[in-house]
Amino acid sequence: YEVMHLQKEITKCLEFKSKHEEIDLVSVDEFYKEAPSEISKPDITLNEPHQQTLARLDWELEQRKRLAEKYKECLANKEKILKEIEVKKEYLSSLQPRLNSIMQASLPVQEYLFMPFDQAHKQYETARHLPPPLYVLFVQANAYGQACDKKLAVEIEGSVEEAKKRRRPTLGVQLDDKRKEMLKRHPLSVTIDLKCKDDSVLHLIFYYLINLNVMTVKTKVTTAAEMTTPISAGDLLSPGSLLNCLYPGDHGKRTPNPANQFQFDKVGILTLSDYVTDLGHPYVWVQKLGGLHFPKDQPQHTVTADNSLSASHMEMTMKLLRTRLQSRLALHKQFASLEHGIVPVSSECQHLFPSKVVSHLVKWAALPYEDYLELSYTKDVVEAGLAEDTHLYYMALVERGTAKLQAAVVLNPGYSSMPPIFNLCLNWKGEKTNSNDDNIRAMESEVNVCYKELCGPRPGYQLLTNQLQRLCVVLDVYLETESHDTSVEGPKEFPQEKMCLRLVRGPNRMKPFKYNHPQGFFSHR
Repeated sequence: YEVMHLQKEITKCLEFKSKHEEIDLVSVDEFYKEAPSEISKPDITLNEPHQQTLARLDWELEQRKRLAEKYKECLANKEKILKEIEVKKEYLSSLQPRLNSIMQASLPVQEYLFMPFDQAHKQYETARHLPPPLYVLFVQANAYGQACDKKLAVEIEGSVEEAKKRRRPTLGVQLDDKRKEMLKRHPLSVTIDLKCKDDSVLHLIFYYLINLNVMTVKTKVTTAAEMTTPISAGDLLSPGSLLNCLYPGDHGKRTPNPANQFQFDKVGILTLSDYVTDLGHPYVWVQKLGGLHFPKDQPQHTVTADNSLSASHMEMTMKLLRTRLQSRLALHKQFASLEHGIVPVSSECQHLFPSKVVSHLVKWAALPYEDYLELSYTKDVVEAGLAEDTHLYYMALVERGTAKLQAAVVLNPGYSSMPPIFNLCLNWKGEKTNSNDDNIRAMESEVNVCYKELCGPRPGYQLLTNQLQRLCVVLDVYLETESHDTSVEGPKEFPQEKMCLRLVRGPNRMKPFKYNHPQGFFSHR
């Protein structure tokens, strides 16, 4: 019995689990590497496992004391940092109202110094809700305005709340509902105001058609002073024709996105031109300002807005827009004089004409495109493709005595970089045009071919009025150099007042239409 009892006790001792076994001690190698020799005592502990364990426990205790001290320090630092955070939170919570009051108080200063920081901040907040093409336009136009054009202003208009609502497309049963959904515009738009030196402003409102993935533009012009609108100037500043062919061939009547035609077929839309009055014109340059490019040879499923494309076209387009506005305003002013029979000639251009011009303008009126096509003496221009429905057409009537000279004028939208084209018909002793009178053809050449002499000071906005004045001059020369009918008694109807070196030349009896300044005589070219 005692033997069994002793064996049990021995087993208990052997199976005894000491508390130190639950402690995760560092490895033996690490212990001898890191512990100081007064604790590790390698000469004793290396050969005695019990002493080694005691030494390792001493080292663990030492480390834990250090960590406990460090823990207390960290807790103290934490408390200190928490107090600092609370103080800063209180400061920041009181800072926003102060900043708001400062911004509110600085508004008069911002307005006085033309530095609307508050307004700019609100605009950039709103810009986050723009569709990508309008956002690209907004950013690039703003950047161009700040860097190159201080008279350019960019704003975002529309309802931000509407833009935040991402509505699902309404599935209308009626065809009209489907068309409206197809032509739906984004609630936000970007407005660019281009201001000229005379304080006239070209307002451009850019829209984005969500389902068609194209941009459109509407225009409006405001002037510093009220302008009396001549009857013939009706189309000069009209939103439908003001920006026609800003770049050659860009009429803004058809969508530049090839995919739209398939969308139109589904809802029965023949062409976008039927809706441009309400939606705006989808000019190609408008797409490029929004970073959109639709290659015709390689149609793409998704067209994304490209910042670099917008930036590369921004400067040239803004210059063309400002030039277009200035040229149209110059024409608008000139038409007011022309309708009263006055051909305005500036002092810089007086040397181009003789001091006395007898022939005078009696009529200047707009001419419908269809009426221009029906004129017998304009067929050459029409057949040459120089008369399109995007051009502007006018009829001028110049008289001297019984002679009446009709001039049908084609005004290219790109005036004055593209000169007007004149076709003449003289009613005097019969009807004379370029088809039956070589001198009428020469008169047309004087205004159409030699137009560079008549441009005047840059940018050449006086070209049209100078052409009309030259027309009066060459009519004088034509009539004064005609041979007098001796069978008719009485004085000559058109006495010669112009000095000519030779009255006629060659078998075609060509007249001297070239005016030489300052000598004041006429010669042949």
